[in-house]
Amino acid sequence: MNVQTPTPFPGQDGASDQVAFDRSELAVILTLYGRMVAAGEWRDYGMSFLKDVAVFSVFRRTAEHPIYRIEKRPKLRQKQGLYAVIAMDGQVLKRGHDLRAVLRILDRKLIRPVD
Repeated sequence: MNVQTPTPFPGQDGASDQVAFDRSELAVILTLYGRMVAAGEWRDYGMSFLKDVAVFSVFRRTAEHPIYRIEKRPKLRQKQGLYAVIAMDGQVLKRGHDLRAVLRILDRKLIRPVD
């Protein structure tokens, strides 16, 4: 019996170059997402894994533009920080090296004064 390794499809070598969130990063993001859904602030999410960036988009309604984007850009690891929270208008709300610290800007939206 002769065993051969499968031949990859042409053009598929770039799939390993994708940036993605790892399990611990997704756990932190989805914990925040769950709290915001329970508070009635967020309704849907989408994820994109591209060559140079991984994006977790948050939607208030499914058919709208994302109200926030949580991005992971490995090329900015040594500069401004690996993670960023970006608002709907493209404004960078927070950027940094620690995902939990960056997401605190969104966590503050849950804290409201009680009447």
